[in-house]
Amino acid sequence: MTKVEAQKRIAKLRESIDRYRYEYHVLDHQTISDSALDSLKHELFKLEQAFPDLITPDSPTQRVGGKALAAFKKVTHARPMLSMEDVFTSKEFGEWFDRVKKLSGQEKISLWLMPKIDGLAVSVVYENGLLVSAATRGDGKVGEDVTMNVRTIDAVPLRLTATHSSAPMGHAARVEIRGEIYISSKDFAKLNKEQEERGEATFANPRNAAAGSVRQLDPTVTALRRLSFVAWDLVTDLGQTSQSEEWELLREIGFCPTPESVSVDSVSDVERHWAHLQKKRDHLGFWVDGMVVRVDDNDAFERLGVIGKTPRGLVAWKFPAEEVTTVVSDIQWFVGRTGALTPVALVEPTSVGGTTVQHASLHNLDEIRRLDVRVGDTVVLYKAGDIIPKVKEVVLGLRAGGAAMAKAPEACPVCGSPVERREGEVAVYCANKKCAAQNQEAVLHAARAFEIDGIGPSTIAALMEAGIIQLPPDLFGLVPDDLKTLDGFADRSANKLVVEIQSKKRIPLDRFITGLGIRNVGEETARDVAETFGTIDGIMDATVENLTRVENVGSVVAQSIVDFFWEEHNRNLVASYAKHGVVVEPAHKRVTGQLAGKSFVLTGTLESLSRDEAKEAIRALGGDPSESVSKKTHYVVVGSDPGSKAEKARKLGVSILSESEFLTMIGR
Repeated sequence: MTKVEAQKRIAKLRESIDRYRYEYHVLDHQTISDSALDSLKHELFKLEQAFPDLITPDSPTQRVGGKALAAFKKVTHARPMLSMEDVFTSKEFGEWFDRVKKLSGQEKISLWLMPKIDGLAVSVVYENGLLVSAATRGDGKVGEDVTMNVRTIDAVPLRLTATHSSAPMGHAARVEIRGEIYISSKDFAKLNKEQEERGEATFANPRNAAAGSVRQLDPTVTALRRLSFVAWDLVTDLGQTSQSEEWELLREIGFCPTPESVSVDSVSDVERHWAHLQKKRDHLGFWVDGMVVRVDDNDAFERLGVIGKTPRGLVAWKFPAEEVTTVVSDIQWFVGRTGALTPVALVEPTSVGGTTVQHASLHNLDEIRRLDVRVGDTVVLYKAGDIIPKVKEVVLGLRAGGAAMAKAPEACPVCGSPVERREGEVAVYCANKKCAAQNQEAVLHAARAFEIDGIGPSTIAALMEAGIIQLPPDLFGLVPDDLKTLDGFADRSANKLVVEIQSKKRIPLDRFITGLGIRNVGEETARDVAETFGTIDGIMDATVENLTRVENVGSVVAQSIVDFFWEEHNRNLVASYAKHGVVVEPAHKRVTGQLAGKSFVLTGTLESLSRDEAKEAIRALGGDPSESVSKKTHYVVVGSDPGSKAEKARKLGVSILSESEFLTMIGR
């Protein structure tokens, strides 16, 4: 076969294989047997091996390739991947809907409904029509680059369909789609059977199997896991005005959009579809834990805005939690890093939500009293989504005589110090700030913030019991000989862990703040504070008044930060990190400038600077470059050959800037 003949045959084979992929994964219609399709793929592979210069990145043979990764790179999402508010009852859903109507000023609102598939959320990005990157949700702002693994999933097209009926996509466009990676119930059963046959541990549930498979460093392992993908959001503006239009566009450009999705106009329709999905959930072929309800109109959705990390126009109506009964064998109290004592019910092992559990949360003493939980009681456990099981109620008819009421301990179960109940708080605390349990939890919390791999609770406990470390900074003073005194460590493993710890001596300011374990300060607050003050010294010297000026920081959080750094031993803790060579990288302060509070959308080609350069110029002056046009957009910058965004801006009355007007605005 000549090269020209091979090129023609390769083109036809790719076209046929891609068509069969679309029919199977998008249309749910298998028109060729698996073995016949494998034969076509094998022919394509042999031709490409004979003519390697004809191999292209979007060829079906390139889904698995490359060496295993050493680690995943971090990816900053162009637009945050937000979470959802959960509701569990018809009343809670009604309250959400009434709130949406009030905030939108509309009495009649169309809603888009789709099953909430229990998998791993990812973002996939295409440039020039080709798949270029895929990233996990992460913390919503920063995820992990899992491109090589996502390429192995047949349900994710390597090349988008070039056009769709509503608007030309344009090969120069950057297109972002978000969706869920999952494993079907049937394939999950096969996977676990294969794990058992190899003598390996089985997966607890399909979500864990999907998440674990996507985070394999070797893509060839991921390729064996039978993963699939459904799309639920088209981030890029291709002219769509509603979620229902997005659903059709996703289908046209090569994706399987979330099945069993519908548009409705009333609460009663929502309730009916929720009941329909709940009844059908065991026959859908994949795990679902509820139904997503979204305002269908995109402009209305954008106007509703975001509160915290959740859009106001979106809610997840969860299915009733799975419930089981078991017996409480003991109630134990665990000491956390803040000194708070948390009661946990030890129960006879039982399966709930696909996971075998032996512990159930009791929260605090007030909750124990409300439930009247006693050792020996038969209790009902429930699990909403994937959270830790909780005790719902006691089956009083099965209570044995003489069961004593549970009481809070009078002394810390670890160090024996007195416990105290602070004014205005439900929890009880160990009064000893040097309690070993608190220190152990603090070290573990810090190790996670520094992202140190290979060190867990048992290693930390052994190091503390041996007197080798006492506080989190001591980790960075460890040498291999320290570790070799512990069970389970030899020369190689000790050296490996020390090298790992030393490699993590540089840490961003926000993660460092998180690792300090300040009460009421989580990852989001740490990031906000870091971006406002820029350095650890600035934060340590901040006043309550200064801190309450930070976005999303109230007086309680501000006082927690001030109180933490007021205590000398906490300032010494920060100083100890520095003595051990830890470098806290300053944060880039939030930029304020002449464009602060203004949002810009770019469309068409600019002659004097690239799209990325224009966005960077906007950010440098405090502005916000966005991908989609809405009534909240302040300016649309129009270059040559603009897309549908320019026309949409005109319809919405958004200010349009020519390239020269934009350059004048940014001082170029």
